[in-house]
Amino acid sequence: MRILLVEDDVMLGESMVASLSRQGYTVDWLERGSGVLTALKTETFTAIILDIMLPDISGFTVLKQVRQANFNIPVMILTARDEINDRVRGLDGGADDYLVKPFALEELLARLRVMIRRLSGTTENQLEVNGLVLNLDSQSVTYHGEALKLTVNEYKILSTLLSSAGRVLSKEQLIQSLHGWDEGGSDNAIEVHIHNLRRKLDSSVIKNIRGVGYIIEK
Repeated sequence: MRILLVEDDVMLGESMVASLSRQGYTVDWLERGSGVLTALKTETFTAIILDIMLPDISGFTVLKQVRQANFNIPVMILTARDEINDRVRGLDGGADDYLVKPFALEELLARLRVMIRRLSGTTENQLEVNGLVLNLDSQSVTYHGEALKLTVNEYKILSTLLSSAGRVLSKEQLIQSLHGWDEGGSDNAIEVHIHNLRRKLDSSVIKNIRGVGYIIEK
């Protein structure tokens, strides 16, 4: 799953990227709010973590732009401003959650999992489709009750497909889920990962829509 982090504090941004990456997320980081809409129009993300006090435009303005452009992506506001009026403004403006700095990493991760649960239409910290269960807490996967051993990249691809169950994802979107804006990855690498996942699951779980991409059907 791919997260768009919008945060101008370099030390905090680096720490969050490292921490989220260790939890299996792919993180792309912007230090200014002006690039958010462009990123959303050209890339696919699971959620946004958005600071309010940005150097170019307010995070509230960014949030308004995102919602006016009809992007339904979950947004968590992250800020040092803890006045009740700011919280109300953010939530009324379309944010899904509001976390005040300083914060504990465990709380950030828990709130992020809640937003992903809502996106996937589940009330538990797991994604489940047709006997395939991915636990967001432990980053473990079972298929019809049997535990699966996955590589980091296999887990990332599977979590991306599961969080978008019912929707076809292109190879390019899956490459981005692995590497974000970093250079790396190829169509052939995605095909190899998908092949390995099918061997560990069942060939019918991940379907290939020829010329379009891959899908896990609900």
